[in-house]
Amino acid sequence: MAEPAADGTAESTDRAARSTAPGVAVLRPHPRVSLLLHRRSAAAAVTLFVLLAAVMLAAACLGQTYVSPVEVWRTLRTGAGPYDLVVGELRVPRIVLGALVGAALGVSGALVQTVTRNPLASPDVIGVGHGAAAATVLALATGTVGSPGAMPAVSVAGGLAAAALVYVLAWRRGMQPSRFVLTGVGIGVALSAVVQLYLTDSELEAAEQVKLWLTGSLNGRGWEQAGPLATVMLLCLPALVWASRAVRPLGLDPDTAAALGVRVDRARLGLTVLGVVLAATATGAAGPIGFVALTAPQLARRITRTPQLPLLCSALTGAFVLVAADLAARTLLPPLEIPVGALTSLVGGPYLLWLLGRRTATR
Repeated sequence: MAEPAADGTAESTDRAARSTAPGVAVLRPHPRVSLLLHRRSAAAAVTLFVLLAAVMLAAACLGQTYVSPVEVWRTLRTGAGPYDLVVGELRVPRIVLGALVGAALGVSGALVQTVTRNPLASPDVIGVGHGAAAATVLALATGTVGSPGAMPAVSVAGGLAAAALVYVLAWRRGMQPSRFVLTGVGIGVALSAVVQLYLTDSELEAAEQVKLWLTGSLNGRGWEQAGPLATVMLLCLPALVWASRAVRPLGLDPDTAAALGVRVDRARLGLTVLGVVLAATATGAAGPIGFVALTAPQLARRITRTPQLPLLCSALTGAFVLVAADLAARTLLPPLEIPVGALTSLVGGPYLLWLLGRRTATR
């Protein structure tokens, strides 16, 4: 019998590498830690990161006042100069907030679509956006706050409460994804009626403020909204690491996932809570921005060609889509500025129709 190899770790690593599927590499940074790396996903993440950096630079340069990339870098480095107001105080905080909101919505959409096993699902479908909007108008109607831009905490609480209500009503000895989605649609319709009732009975000025917030916009927002959102995303990082592992078995049918030792209902609940927290916080920061959470995970999946929705690429895709949409909203019709939520809905509507037609054709 052959003698054992002197380095058993290297032998086991080589054996694992030979047994992995094509396009997947095994990383073993520590003898007790091994990671699977999908090469196409890694290449896609790097490419998306470069594209995101490029569109963020373009957004900092372009506008009614053009600023060269050299001046942008000088302003960011020194914090002073002739373009400090335009770049340092107006554009850069808005760009950072847009990237954070897009990333949060992209990850949230991937988590919700994994739980529901439905590419047409998004946090908006399960009532997060409608709950945030209803909480906003109720706070305005009761005089709790003075303006929509000053109440991200109210919006977050409303989104979380709406999602919790949907989950409780959809629970019947377990959570069925189809019932979860249908319950969310019903709750969303009821909450949107509350918003419409407020808009009908409120004063014109207050109604216009609420309408602008309901459209979703990054105009006039910056570090004050980006700071809390970045804090929430950093606190969610350990949960996101767990979620990146949990989404793989949940991509299978529930019986197979349970046979692999996954507590399906508990995993679904954890992923749903994480997705709702991210979506509600993003909505509180920028208002309800439609279709980013719906489109980003599906675009990321088509780029990476992975069986499950990739969380990192979904975040990068969402950030790229929202920053690019906000750049277009600022520069398409100067000096008029289109709310970014209106632009994403305008582009996302045809995408939704195409996705519906594709699902119908495959049945």
